[in-house]
Amino acid sequence: MALAAGLSACGGGGSATPTAEASPGSVDTAESGEAPGLGESDGTNTVDPSAFDADLSGAAPQFAGADPELAERMSVSSNATTPGTVSTPYPTLHSLTIEWPIGGDADLDGVVSVRFRELGATTWRTAMALRRVPAGSNAGFSWGNRHSGSLMDLRPGTTYEIELNLKDPDGGSTVRTVQARTRPVPAPMANAPVKAVTPSNFSSVAASAQPGDVLQLGPGTYSGFSWSRSGVEGKPIVIRGSSGAVINGNVDIIGQQHVHLTGLTINGRVRFNSSKHVAITRNTIKTNGDGIVTFLRAENAYIADNVITGATTWAASSLGVSGNNVGEGILVTGPGHVVMNNRVIGFRDGISFLEQSEAVDQFSIDVLNNDIRNAADDGIEADYCFHNCRILRNRITNAFMGASSQPSLGGPTFFVRNVMYNVLMSPFKLHNGSTGDLLLHNTVVKSGDGLGIFAGAPIRHARFRNNLFIGGPGGTYNGYNTGSGRVVQVADLDAATSQADYDAYGTTASSFSGQLGSARFASLEALRSQTTEKHAVQIGLNVFASPTSMPGSPMTAYNAPDLRPAATAAVVDKGIVIPNVNSGFRGAAPDIGAYEAGNALPVYGPR
Repeated sequence: MALAAGLSACGGGGSATPTAEASPGSVDTAESGEAPGLGESDGTNTVDPSAFDADLSGAAPQFAGADPELAERMSVSSNATTPGTVSTPYPTLHSLTIEWPIGGDADLDGVVSVRFRELGATTWRTAMALRRVPAGSNAGFSWGNRHSGSLMDLRPGTTYEIELNLKDPDGGSTVRTVQARTRPVPAPMANAPVKAVTPSNFSSVAASAQPGDVLQLGPGTYSGFSWSRSGVEGKPIVIRGSSGAVINGNVDIIGQQHVHLTGLTINGRVRFNSSKHVAITRNTIKTNGDGIVTFLRAENAYIADNVITGATTWAASSLGVSGNNVGEGILVTGPGHVVMNNRVIGFRDGISFLEQSEAVDQFSIDVLNNDIRNAADDGIEADYCFHNCRILRNRITNAFMGASSQPSLGGPTFFVRNVMYNVLMSPFKLHNGSTGDLLLHNTVVKSGDGLGIFAGAPIRHARFRNNLFIGGPGGTYNGYNTGSGRVVQVADLDAATSQADYDAYGTTASSFSGQLGSARFASLEALRSQTTEKHAVQIGLNVFASPTSMPGSPMTAYNAPDLRPAATAAVVDKGIVIPNVNSGFRGAAPDIGAYEAGNALPVYGPR
């Protein structure tokens, strides 16, 4: 099966290079602000490792409450870990995936802590522990027994040394050190020949294009085209627009490699089925259907700084999978893609992956710093992520669902520092037995239930940390009821494998109430005493530094508000430290939500 192959063999393109085991060295966990992260260090503190979240840093097993009957049925030897070969498949510009298949560890108490540094540096930095992923299956896919995780917010084109310390009290403990390199930002060849193109000579210049050529489209109207020539590594073929150049029609790049489209104005769709190392940047695309898509497995696309406008209007009749909506703003399948700093407006789904049997090798994918508006179904549809899809620092305004993971196939699937305003239904749609989702430092303000997830199936191996949710009175739109304004309604959270803590909740409705797992509560004290949310915080709209209103008329196309917290807000210094996510916090502890008080806003959309 495609998924099993993707997880056990981890595809190609980025196997780790083993090195000699590292000496312990010094550990300075203050981060260095490596692009493009918010939450990395501004140099204001050094973090004591004892302050780390024990579960996410590797200080404690992730499944301390594992099924004791399972352990009794297994032999003692099967509780020991048998380590496999570490790999780092499909590095992206800013992230590295780490996969470590194992045998044994039936009692799930093995832990892999992680340190990393740029090659040649002397100081180690701490990262999140690898997630313990038991073998499993769902929705026709299966995955193997392993530890898995990511390094995030790294420098492009940089080699890193990574130390993995596996500890299992039953046996098999070991230290492995590997090297992996992030991809560089795609760029034209230095001193590339530039060929002047007009509508009349486009076909002849295109037919003779060679690796390294830059085709400069001059003013005029061009027909859509299917591109059939490839560049090579270091010598891409670049098709570049000029002021006054307009392409009317679809652009297809099918089965090609190292082709760049940049600065073009396109009235139509861009499709790159089965292509590798394609860069689609700084284009303005208007379409009545899809925007930038691949419907067949592609690899290592870089889709950045585009403005993509679709034909779906923000109206009640448009809402939901069966609504009057059309088009995927950006759609990818296959590994290694980077989708960042795009502005996507007016589609069924803003950014999406393929689903069900069409999903192929959907791992090591970054969706970063995008500005998504008016999505009639999902703002980001990260469905059928095999592992290590990183949904970071996106801003979603006016969407039926915020971010979808239905399902995550074992995980980890990361949702970190996303900001959502005026999402009607679920800010996070963890349906269809989703397994392995991590929701860290997100901010949500919406009418209806603040965090409502109506899965109808267990949500397993999930972690919620440092999130901010505010709901309010709800309503019914196109047949969908958004809830009464409960602060949280997640009845399907699996208590044996999932956990939430250090989250902030609020509502403009009449009472602070809700349900987390099987526990129903009607006060902050009850939420803390009856659930894992021992450090939950109660908040209101006054938590924000800028005046903020509840989006009480959800079918209004709101502008995105500034949801940074006030300096004295109840969320300031109330979070827990998560290495490589928030180690650069300013005060006594990280702030809850997507932002640190006093920090500048990230760049959402084109830079």
